[in-house]
Amino acid sequence: MIKFEHFELANGLKVYVHEDHSTPMAVLNLLYNVGARDELADKTGFAHLFEHLMFGGSVNVPSFDEPLQLVGGENNAFTNNDITNYYITLPAANLETAFWLESDRMLSLSFDPEVLEVQRKVVIEEFKQRYLNQPYGDVWLKLRPLAYQEHPYRWATIGKEISHIEEATMEDVKSFFKTHYIPNNAYLVIAGDVTLEEAKRLTEKWFGGIPAGKLSSKNWPKEPKQNKKRILEVSAEVPSDALYMTFHMCGRLDADYYATDLMSEVLGRGKSSRLFKELVKEKRVFNSISAYITGSVDPGLLVISGKLNDGFDTVAAEKAVWEVIQKMREEGIQKEELEKTQNQAEAALQFGEVELLNRAMNLAIAAAMGRPNLVNEEPQLINAVTVADVNRLAKEILIEENCSVLYYNAQKTVEVI
Repeated sequence: MIKFEHFELANGLKVYVHEDHSTPMAVLNLLYNVGARDELADKTGFAHLFEHLMFGGSVNVPSFDEPLQLVGGENNAFTNNDITNYYITLPAANLETAFWLESDRMLSLSFDPEVLEVQRKVVIEEFKQRYLNQPYGDVWLKLRPLAYQEHPYRWATIGKEISHIEEATMEDVKSFFKTHYIPNNAYLVIAGDVTLEEAKRLTEKWFGGIPAGKLSSKNWPKEPKQNKKRILEVSAEVPSDALYMTFHMCGRLDADYYATDLMSEVLGRGKSSRLFKELVKEKRVFNSISAYITGSVDPGLLVISGKLNDGFDTVAAEKAVWEVIQKMREEGIQKEELEKTQNQAEAALQFGEVELLNRAMNLAIAAAMGRPNLVNEEPQLINAVTVADVNRLAKEILIEENCSVLYYNAQKTVEVI
């Protein structure tokens, strides 16, 4: 149970305080409600670029890390298709330093052209190393536009292509900042050895004077229902053939979300899952295989991915996967399978709550979705899932017309004698 209090500043900044006096540490987590889905189709990768730019210093503090390190603090951030999240952990006695630094870069981020060029090069190099020059690195650059036709989930967080970052102007960058990095588009969580009164005082002192901005509409196009199977075949210099299959599913706040998540785990989580037991251990079609969901706020994807053993091609491997799916659809899952998966999911939640930082981040993410108490409701939602729920969703989701398939083939080398 994560206990918290909530208040809001006049500028729209939403603040959540989770007191935990069993630790001498504190966390300041600042979530901006901006991700890759907020970008224009011809200017992608900006949310991720800004994650880097926010560490490039402000007008008043040229180095974000140095003053934080002097008070024993650590910080990092991440971006996905829905949000951008910044977090700081430090001794609670030095919490005000975190307030000073985060509020300062919200109010007066440095738009030094040299900083932009440095971070632009960093992001471009990351694009090349992690997505273009790494085996299977471009999978999601290919899968997303295959699975999504209209919704901005059709591009990855890194962006659709390098040119969008290469051609980003200072005006583009400033416009993105003024639109999204504003207090009324942010969620602040203060957790640890701090009182509500102290959190209110520090928040008002450091963030109260930052003016609100004009919120973007966030009116994303709805992804139309997929009514026909899609297939893409590619080849590259990778160690082995691989198969990727995606199925459209509901969004994070939908009533069927947890049942779909548990279904994916019964299908392909760990060595006791159906796909692993039948296709890795018994038939040896794959050397690894898994099923998981993307967990996105808007309707997301259930994904099956696996690396093949020699002697099998991707078409045959897909057929083997469909046989496992068909058996699940026809016979349904067993009560024992579901209960085991529910126990694992609940244990993972409880284990995650041990870390103060995890509690703070999960609270911020839930708040940004408009349901802050979701952090406490999840165990009940998981345990409320029934065998009938999972069996119904298997028949609705795991069908060919709802499936997009990527055959990722290893280029074959031919010996010249």
